[in-house]
Amino acid sequence: MTRKAPALKPLPMFQGLSHLARDGRAWPFEQARNLLARLLKLRLADSERDLAASLIAAGKADEALGTFPHLGRAVVFETGYGPSGLPHIGTFGEVMRTTMVRAAFRALTDDHWPTRLVCFSDDMDGLRKVPGNVPNPELLEEDLGKPLTVVRDPFGEHASFGQHNNARLRAFLDEFGFDYEFVSSTDCYRGGRFDETLLKALERFDDIQAVMLPTLGPERRATYSCFLPISPTTGRVLQVPTLERHVSRGTIVFEDEDGSKVEVPVTGGAVKMQWKPDWAMRWAALGVDYEMAGKDLIDSVKVSSRICRVLGGEPPEGFNYELFLDEQGQKISKTKGNGLTMEEWLRYGAPESLAYYNFQSPKSAKKLYFDVIPRATDEYLQQLDAFARQETAQQIENPVWHVHSSRPPAKGSPVTFGLMLNLVSAANASSKEILWGFLSRYLPGATPESEPLLDRLAGYALNYYEDFVRPNKRFRAPTAQERAAIEDLAAKLRALPAGCQDAELIQNEVYEVGKTHGFEPLRAWFQALYEVLLGQSQGPRFGSFAAVFGLDRTLALIDQALAGDLETVG
Repeated sequence: MTRKAPALKPLPMFQGLSHLARDGRAWPFEQARNLLARLLKLRLADSERDLAASLIAAGKADEALGTFPHLGRAVVFETGYGPSGLPHIGTFGEVMRTTMVRAAFRALTDDHWPTRLVCFSDDMDGLRKVPGNVPNPELLEEDLGKPLTVVRDPFGEHASFGQHNNARLRAFLDEFGFDYEFVSSTDCYRGGRFDETLLKALERFDDIQAVMLPTLGPERRATYSCFLPISPTTGRVLQVPTLERHVSRGTIVFEDEDGSKVEVPVTGGAVKMQWKPDWAMRWAALGVDYEMAGKDLIDSVKVSSRICRVLGGEPPEGFNYELFLDEQGQKISKTKGNGLTMEEWLRYGAPESLAYYNFQSPKSAKKLYFDVIPRATDEYLQQLDAFARQETAQQIENPVWHVHSSRPPAKGSPVTFGLMLNLVSAANASSKEILWGFLSRYLPGATPESEPLLDRLAGYALNYYEDFVRPNKRFRAPTAQERAAIEDLAAKLRALPAGCQDAELIQNEVYEVGKTHGFEPLRAWFQALYEVLLGQSQGPRFGSFAAVFGLDRTLALIDQALAGDLETVG
């Protein structure tokens, strides 16, 4: 089954940007320019290319496509998904980053060139092992080796395990608002979409083998075939040699599991291809123009690219991104269970913050663990706040332009996530209602309805505090120097107008007290405040915290700390 998204209408934010996108420094623009160069090279004769390029460079992509209609076939972006497991944080990252390149390409061509994003599911792969997190594992045990769209659904909700996970993928992508077409490998094999390319693969079998065999070890090389027949007796996907090929009949002969020789067509879903030839065949059959992959697949991309050319296709443009690491710098592995899951990030941070984290330096290895969520969230909020004040040339370099496919929300959050975390900590808050009691005083007239992002941040902060901050809170008594400074600070705050909510005025008082009492470096003074008053070593600007928490409550917190009663004020 193919799910087709509605046809895209030109978005104003994508139009009139080609002159800026040509020089855009953000990595999606670099990728978009590489893709455009590929399209001009492959789809036009040398005599046509310069004129088309000059028209596009002049912001006349519509004229270029009208002059050379064969140039205007839809540009196909692709991402792949293996439905032997549920969608994960890597799935999100690949679709998100590809969407960013697609948006950059639309801007580069003033949105006159049709584009499609294909999310392809390898659901005809044989099930190799039983996942550890499913009910009724005995069903899967009995179906090992069969195509995922034949394996029974242990959840009892769909016709197969593959269809179950495909449904989860589509729901996952829909939840984040991605614009895509879902394409099933099983449907392509069985429905004939791959037939022409499969017959070409049969004809060029020896050439494909010549690419693959040098990449394999001696044992596998001896029995390797780029075709994997599906046993007509057991239904399993078989890793067996191809004994005979009959190009005129479009068939291969292999030895079935019962020892009998069987002849089957390579079309109609009777066979599938090994994964690297399969990847290449898919590029050729679907006309894929762009696909990115992890750094661990660099060699696989090279091999599949060679096979794609053997099949008469041209491998897509793309780049290899770095993989995420866990807190110890080790590669994240689903088997090991290290690093963050999608569900874990979304318990503590907004999807926008995860998209922002994926945007940042995709070719640099980044650690993916819980402590990065607050920082990524606040960096995203800072960029969102800056966006409205920027010129268009600056906006298209701003990460939020790419996170939101050119249309970031007009309104961000008046309170940072870090500040929200400290508010939860100081107030010992257990619900959004408690937090909104402070927020509504600090932001008169604000409600969860008028500040939806702020309300979401409140929920994330409550979860993060409960799971990570509260268990690690360690109050300490102030040193003599710190006690004197904190007493001085309390006196200065009491001298301010009652109910003062001027964060800058409060911050200046805190800053001056730290300098007066000789803290060097000055950050040691702020660290002391957080450790003594909140039981943690860092936080946002203290002036902003006191303004939101309330001057009277901040003073009560100070009095309790100086008295040795280090429980948080409620």
